[in-house]
Amino acid sequence: MPSELEFEKPLSELKNKIQELKGFMEKNGLDLSGEVRRLEEHLDELTEETYNHLSAWQRVQIARQPGRPTTLDYIKGVCTEFIELHGDRNFRDDPSIVGGVGLIDGKPVTIIGHQKGRDTKENIHRNFGMAHPEGYRKALRLMKQAEKFGRPVVMFIDTAGAYPGMSAEERGQSEAIARNLLEMAGLRVPTISFVTGEGGSGGALGLGITDRVYVLQYAWYSVIAPESAAAILWKDSTQASRAAEVMRITGPDLVDLGIADELIQEPKGGAQKDPAAMVATVREKIIESLRELAKKPIDELLTERYDKYRDMGEYVER
Repeated sequence: MPSELEFEKPLSELKNKIQELKGFMEKNGLDLSGEVRRLEEHLDELTEETYNHLSAWQRVQIARQPGRPTTLDYIKGVCTEFIELHGDRNFRDDPSIVGGVGLIDGKPVTIIGHQKGRDTKENIHRNFGMAHPEGYRKALRLMKQAEKFGRPVVMFIDTAGAYPGMSAEERGQSEAIARNLLEMAGLRVPTISFVTGEGGSGGALGLGITDRVYVLQYAWYSVIAPESAAAILWKDSTQASRAAEVMRITGPDLVDLGIADELIQEPKGGAQKDPAAMVATVREKIIESLRELAKKPIDELLTERYDKYRDMGEYVER
């Protein structure tokens, strides 16, 4: 279950007060429905006010909440059938990235994504969603297989970053991510990606060079996490909230900057509040996007993909 964030405590306290009042009514046979109704109206107003005026750091906190749908949750909700495929055919299977072939809207699709755990034990097994190079090589193997059989590719991004340990570097972490960027740029099938939670650095980008990039309302996507940026800029990681504001890493910022194509609305308070509704929304967007992309000749799609990433950013020549 999602934990309660500091800024959500007034909402929780008001909900508890409403429940206590309802219990008091039932126990004593009193009619306090008018008071309950006023409190519920106040709760609705407070909820709107809270979630409509979140800071960048509060959005980052929501993106990290346990209980948000993972890649396997999305796969279960969007696919009528799914076969998971394992291994990079070189070193081992990396459980922090999952992938395979599924049926969406009656059509075969390759699905790949970062996978976090639900508890400490599973998070250790999944390495907290931080992939090793063999994870990215597994992803690339599945992408190339999709290209061979003409299947579109759907990616789910949710990682604090690629695993930075010595073992990963020794096995070519940077090369594995760079190879994915190169291959994704020229993949001759339609591709879409969703930033569903955290989108940290090259670890996220290793699944992110796609025809369409969608970002969930409370997700973030950046070259570096706010804590790390604060440690570099101000030598103080506790300045993370300040860093999050100036870095412009939230969903609305990403759409404004042209990094993401569209902001996907989440249930009030975040995907963790109603995972089933979030999965249903994503499923509809996948079907809509794949139908749109399927109408375009592949060479036109590749040209648009190339132009999309070349046109990102602003600069001045002197």
